[in-house]
Amino acid sequence: MNYSQAFQLVNLLALLTWLLLIFLPRMKYTKRIAFGFTIFILSIVYSWMVFSTFQMDDFKEFSSLKGLMSLFQNEQAVLLGWIHYLTFDLMVGIYILENGQKANIKHIFLVPCLGFTFMFGPAGLLIYRIIRYFQQKNLLDY
Repeated sequence: MNYSQAFQLVNLLALLTWLLLIFLPRMKYTKRIAFGFTIFILSIVYSWMVFSTFQMDDFKEFSSLKGLMSLFQNEQAVLLGWIHYLTFDLMVGIYILENGQKANIKHIFLVPCLGFTFMFGPAGLLIYRIIRYFQQKNLLDY
């Protein structure tokens, strides 16, 4: 499998999982699939790629913006970064869904948060925290 095919595969897996979070949030297996399967698989792929290809010297590139930019000239490094984003954005999506359900926030208000998290990561979390604040009047609640 080449990097382009791997990119397509991880994107499809993430997209299907996001659709479960958005459209079937209360289905018995939604969170189990999202966390126990998708995030697990993405983490395995990511870890395998990192530890099978990076050399110790490569990690020093993370200490400067210029080094990071040179590292991301490589399509494998870009794919790794993308898998990293997909995995952690999904974790944030699961947090939004679970936390919103515990706070009794209607799912219709969570959908834009999930959509923005899927596309823009931290912006979706920010929108969720704002909605949660207006629902709970407590910005620091977890």
